[in-house]
Amino acid sequence: MASQAWCQKEKVKNKAWFVRIILTVFYRTIEIISDMVFWLIHKKKEKTILPAFDNLLLLESASSLARKIRTRKVTSEEVVRVFIGRIKTVNPIINCVVDNRFELALEEAKKVDQLIQSGEKDEKTLELETPFLGVPFTIKDCFSVTGLRYTAGLVKRKDLIGQFDSDVVALMKKAGAIILAVTNVSELCMWWESNNNVYGRSRNPYDTNRIVGGSSGGEAALLCSGGSPFGIGSDIGGSIRMPAFFNGIFGHKPTREIVSNYEQQPVAEKVLQTFLVTGPMSRYCCDLMPMFRILAAGNIDKLKLDEKVSVSKLRYFYMESFGNIPLLSRVHPDLKEAQLKVVRHFQQAYNIPVSKVEMSKFYHAMEIWFVKMSTGGNPPFVAELAMRQGQVSVGLELLKFCVGQSDYTLPGLFMGFLEKFSLPSTHPTSVKMLAMCDELRREIQELLGDDGVLLVPPHPTAALYHNQPLTKPLNAAYTAIFNVLGFPVTQVPLGLGSWGVPLGVQVVGNLHNDHHTLAVAAELERAFGGWVSPSAVNC
Repeated sequence: MASQAWCQKEKVKNKAWFVRIILTVFYRTIEIISDMVFWLIHKKKEKTILPAFDNLLLLESASSLARKIRTRKVTSEEVVRVFIGRIKTVNPIINCVVDNRFELALEEAKKVDQLIQSGEKDEKTLELETPFLGVPFTIKDCFSVTGLRYTAGLVKRKDLIGQFDSDVVALMKKAGAIILAVTNVSELCMWWESNNNVYGRSRNPYDTNRIVGGSSGGEAALLCSGGSPFGIGSDIGGSIRMPAFFNGIFGHKPTREIVSNYEQQPVAEKVLQTFLVTGPMSRYCCDLMPMFRILAAGNIDKLKLDEKVSVSKLRYFYMESFGNIPLLSRVHPDLKEAQLKVVRHFQQAYNIPVSKVEMSKFYHAMEIWFVKMSTGGNPPFVAELAMRQGQVSVGLELLKFCVGQSDYTLPGLFMGFLEKFSLPSTHPTSVKMLAMCDELRREIQELLGDDGVLLVPPHPTAALYHNQPLTKPLNAAYTAIFNVLGFPVTQVPLGLGSWGVPLGVQVVGNLHNDHHTLAVAAELERAFGGWVSPSAVNC
């Protein structure tokens, strides 16, 4: 009996091994063909170079601009005009801003200047009460902003106008910031290229033939190109971190349940509220912490943001990859080398050991994410595409897509199709993945303790060509897993790679240790230079 059981077990193991080999060969073949075809398509297309920066204010951090405005070295009106001008210059090239309130922003800037000139409040009071007084900011088009289009990239929502401000917009306004515009997203924010049938495709500032990521892709590209000092994104599978990575800026995914998600589309319900996070994005790391303090609002006491962090006292771990997963691209050598530079920096600059770790459960990262998302309690995605008024027929819409008559994007229909294969929470595979997620969370918590950070690639490759993510859909695993685990993650730029587009690394901290990941990000900005301008500086 024992011999028969052993033989049966070996048969199952061999069958699984054979399936993995078949899937690996199949995916590698698709990947090689994809890389060749997209390279041939784009090799003759010229990259459109962004116009040079022509005003030094465009190169300032939001924190620096706020300081200069309240100390009367520059007016808010001048700052707002400069960024409006930059948006008008770059937007025809990268297609990031989808609606704006330029005139209202200028009126608000004039009122800020009048307040400062009146002397009614001294500089210290202005800093304490309104830390970003007079500084313009932008936000992705899935948050409600009074008077601006509120589409989330869905054709059915194209005529909807925000009737009031989402919580995070209201918090930023209370801090004195001036909302300037809303930026492009993927359809209903559920794909990692920002392209939709309402506003079209956003383009990477470093190479306009390549993607900006999604769903906060328009926001990240605008920030990178100097069209806004800082902005707000949201993230349920990497929607802050992938765009921040592809566009060479900083982005922070906070610990779960810290920043309000109220009044953004699509609405995350029940447990999905813990996967979806809203967070800050900027070219400069120094803007993330003060912005995060504002966005955290009433939950700030759950964090330790006032705790001084000595990066030399932290413990460091890194992962080169999640393993040889059949349907996932291998981590590109550029990204491996960028990560090793970070490892060597801490080893040499601070004489700190940096330990390489392997966690086998990351092999199932995408399976875990899919199961957690599909069993989380939200309506199906096909219902979201129909604005929860019935459901979209994926088969019919695919037929309409083939003749150019569908209102929906191919990635959106692809997501709806995949959903048909989702398993109920009681299915043995679902039970296994849900348990594995909890086990992985505990393993990482035990590894990091209260003084550890984990360095992880943000993606297997740098920014792909437009539409190419359709051939590599599961590469989002490197970001998505941390949404269902709940840990804080800061995306850090690390210069440009051999493709001429940004490299980077994710810095993962333990729950509520956002101050650790932000401190390490600041250290890496000092060591490696942070954001790299995609255009010349003529000022």
